[in-house]
Amino acid sequence: MTAFTADYPGATVTPSPNHGARADGRRPDMIVLHYTGMPTAEGALAWLCAEQSEVSSHYFVHEDGRILQLVPESRRAWHAGKSHWKGDTDINSRSIGIEIVNAGHPGGLPDFPEAQIAAVVELCRNCGERWGIVPERVLGHSDVAPIRKVDPGEKFPWDRLFANGVGHWVEPAAIAGGRFFQRGDAGAPVEALQAMLSLYGYATEITGHFDERTEGDVAAFQRHFRPVRVDGIADFSTIDTLHRLLKSLPDRGGSVQV
Repeated sequence: MTAFTADYPGATVTPSPNHGARADGRRPDMIVLHYTGMPTAEGALAWLCAEQSEVSSHYFVHEDGRILQLVPESRRAWHAGKSHWKGDTDINSRSIGIEIVNAGHPGGLPDFPEAQIAAVVELCRNCGERWGIVPERVLGHSDVAPIRKVDPGEKFPWDRLFANGVGHWVEPAAIAGGRFFQRGDAGAPVEALQAMLSLYGYATEITGHFDERTEGDVAAFQRHFRPVRVDGIADFSTIDTLHRLLKSLPDRGGSVQV
């Protein structure tokens, strides 16, 4: 493994062999956040640095806020896998991947320590400033790979990141009664919901049928933006939150109504 100079001044270089060239000379314009999902930080780091794993990330953030850099930002780390956002299917070539030490769903979704989140915020801000990454393109692995991935999980504090200039957020609408859509439903309202998800960036097919993929995309959206209930059912709270997120995007002309 070849040593290199850290791109982020606060990082300690711990090289991983698992990287390649960014396709077509692309520059990173996204940040994708992950949790490690393993019992120990040591085990997760060893896996990301093992050639046989064929996975890596650019950064690795310990619970106490220490940051390691595993792959130069100029290179394509192997963190997102099969993924999609706004029509692009090679997310690795256009993103910076950050692994955050947390046992995740397999470990009971422990809280993220304050020092760790503060470090993630500063790292994202620094990467964003250097590469011109806009806040709404700081995403979770579950956003770019719904159903297949669920990290960094519904307990990740996206609202705290947003308060510090990282990511996109609106206060989720309260859960209430009223009309909702779920798997098996069909019609124009479902088509409108799918169009809204697609417009935001998800790979939702606009078919008018609330199928398994639509349910997975709704659940991914909830996990990030309406985390109090992640069930894949498009209730008023989910739809209203999505609607207001679309309206609050910079340079968006109008939004789709459901």
